[in-house]
Amino acid sequence: MSMVDSEAPLCLPRLPLTRLPAYPLPQGTIDTHFHVFRSEAPLNTPRSYTPDIATIADWITFADRLGIGRGILVQPSVYGLDNQVLIEALTAFPDRLRGIVVIDPETVAEEIAHLDRLGVRGVRINTRNKGGLPLAAAEKLAAAIRDFGWSLQLQISPDQISDLAGRLPQLGVRFVIDHLGFLPLAEGAWREHVPALQRLADSPGGYIKLTAPYRLTRERGYMGFAEVVQALAASHPQKLLWGSDWPHTELWSDMPDDADLIDRMQDAVSAPILARKIFIENAETLFFSR
Repeated sequence: MSMVDSEAPLCLPRLPLTRLPAYPLPQGTIDTHFHVFRSEAPLNTPRSYTPDIATIADWITFADRLGIGRGILVQPSVYGLDNQVLIEALTAFPDRLRGIVVIDPETVAEEIAHLDRLGVRGVRINTRNKGGLPLAAAEKLAAAIRDFGWSLQLQISPDQISDLAGRLPQLGVRFVIDHLGFLPLAEGAWREHVPALQRLADSPGGYIKLTAPYRLTRERGYMGFAEVVQALAASHPQKLLWGSDWPHTELWSDMPDDADLIDRMQDAVSAPILARKIFIENAETLFFSR
């Protein structure tokens, strides 16, 4: 194994779906954050992890079992600027999927228009993984995608949230913060970060993904997650999105159970009207409105 490979360990495989959630997902649920991988596709070097293979066919099986109607496929950092696996999936399921790509900030309008026709609806900035686009690309990317109505999807660290609350709304595009901005849940630390997330959501174009609580704490009970969800739902119910984060990449221990994750999310969002916004309507507005 090369040094690069040793620095990109193989992820744990996802757990099989052995039970359904306690309550069915709302009919028409949209999964706004998942990844797929194909064994023959070349991986980026350097990268932060080596994925366990999970194909679009695997996600379709997973989604059908749970009653997930549509999905937003997000380009993982391990493929860098090569969006071929994502494009193949969009082509195979054009009515069911939309995509978030990673592209060079210098990409010309003709190529963006081509991706748009295939179902792409955004570009991902990722400051946490090797192979991701940096925040420095935000202005140029925003200018390139503005006329297409795309959004910027941002995987950031919690210490970047406050600065971005002043910066992102000036870009003139919609933007989505992945995984609650990775705010820490332990010992109530989330309380200092929620106001900045709320300022981001104050922007007409600002959205937040209520995803991957296992990335925010090592506690299996995800203490604090429900409180964060409820605080944001009370202030910005129209700006919240749900995603499975399937197949849960970059984990080497404590692989979560998907039914358990959905149970915890539904427990935090108990009102049916609110659940429809978070699981369906907000994502429909952002990704499927044209």
